[in-house]
Amino acid sequence: MPDLLAVPNVSTAGDEAVLRRFGEAFGRAATILDVHSDADHGRSVFSLAGDPGGLAESLLAGAEAALEALDMSRYAGAHPAIGALDVCPVVWLRDGDRDAARTEALAVAAQIGGIGVPVFLYGELAREPARAERAYFRAGGLPELWRRMEGGELQPDFGPPLPHPRGGATLVTARPPLAAFNVELEGADLAAARAVAAELREAGGGTPGVRAIGLMLSSGRAQVSTNVHDPLRTPLGAVVEEVRRLAAPLGARPVAAELVGLIPAGALVDYPADVPIRGFDPDLHVIERRLTGRTD
Repeated sequence: MPDLLAVPNVSTAGDEAVLRRFGEAFGRAATILDVHSDADHGRSVFSLAGDPGGLAESLLAGAEAALEALDMSRYAGAHPAIGALDVCPVVWLRDGDRDAARTEALAVAAQIGGIGVPVFLYGELAREPARAERAYFRAGGLPELWRRMEGGELQPDFGPPLPHPRGGATLVTARPPLAAFNVELEGADLAAARAVAAELREAGGGTPGVRAIGLMLSSGRAQVSTNVHDPLRTPLGAVVEEVRRLAAPLGARPVAAELVGLIPAGALVDYPADVPIRGFDPDLHVIERRLTGRTD
């Protein structure tokens, strides 16, 4: 049976009691490999492993818990978000499991739509190219999503025609592993971080497969927050070196990094020693090692 992953994002850093509720829900029929909670971004990212059917059961339980625990009208995180369960990708590790991941993602999408949350398919499940990027749905935040749906401009793939009053909407796809990777800059303000992100991301003519935004952390340090869609083709070291190159003319430099969730081992090729990844443990955060030690 295929071994699939899922990386649901919930729109809260939450207190311990809230995160326990999510852990119980997502762990119903799947193994929780990692939990990353970030108060600046206003999100918590769960990394799950499971088999088809059981993974969908756990993701639906997490979606239900999000409706009970969160109210998107109060959302104040720096990370763009339109839903309590904001994104819900199902991940295949082997090419032979791609169809199983797609089938599981579509099942999850239908089930989440069935509890009253509109679901939009993105990535390779998008119904048309314009809907492939998450930014297409997130632009302007939840108020703009309401406007577009009320006006009939935007219709969900599953679920009701308007956002859930508390839960907003959820984005679902199936994909191979990516790297959610953040680089902190010394000597940069928000404008500089945004300028680096604009040149780094693929949409701005930068590195293929890289999505990036610039923001300020509560620590006062600027951050370039990225998703690297093919971390084997573009390893994290290459991202750091490109950030270094773009930041230098602005008088800034990368000094630390953060990994959200797990990465494939190949993403670490030629990673520079002078930009440490905070809290990184290869036994916990490298997919191949983590799955070797998995217990159900």
